[in-house]
Amino acid sequence: MYKKYIKRFIDIYISLLFMPLVLLTSILVGIFIKLEDNGKIFYTSNRLGQYQKIFKMYKFRSMKEKAVDYRNEDGSTFNSKNDPRVTKIGGFIRKTSIDEIPQLINVLKGDMSLVGPRPDTTEALNIYNNTEINKLNVKPGITGYNQAYFRNSIQQSEKFQNDVFYVNNLSFIMDTKIIFKTFKSIIIRENINNENGASYE
Repeated sequence: MYKKYIKRFIDIYISLLFMPLVLLTSILVGIFIKLEDNGKIFYTSNRLGQYQKIFKMYKFRSMKEKAVDYRNEDGSTFNSKNDPRVTKIGGFIRKTSIDEIPQLINVLKGDMSLVGPRPDTTEALNIYNNTEINKLNVKPGITGYNQAYFRNSIQQSEKFQNDVFYVNNLSFIMDTKIIFKTFKSIIIRENINNENGASYE
């Protein structure tokens, strides 16, 4: 009942409630992005959704335009507090997770949920094993089990395992715990950077 109906109702209600925040941050962050390098405000990327459906995920742009795509050995994105590709405003919105706010539009459209496994790039299909691909049985989320409890402190393989754990144990109580833990990790800035095992984003 929760997984099929209530979760989607909550997603729509919360995303509609916060649409004014999306508009306000788009104006404020957009001004700083334009002042810094006059580039695009939003970054879009093709991601894997539920049942392997591909969708465009929205973020505020935090890197210089046409930045080189560095990867760790496990295929995950290189992520460092000293990354020269990240703009000044980009560093701030990453630390505070403000760059993720436009994904409320994805939630409203039905591409994503407030809580779920983080959406991987399409290349991830080449590295999932027979169990890990089950993470695609639910909609990806703005935040999830990994982001709440580990963020960028664990390797990609562990993240995939945790995603499957979430899918197999999805409940209202788990989603609520993840949301509260996410806010806590953002406030105290836990595990933001890791040059050896960042997220596959």
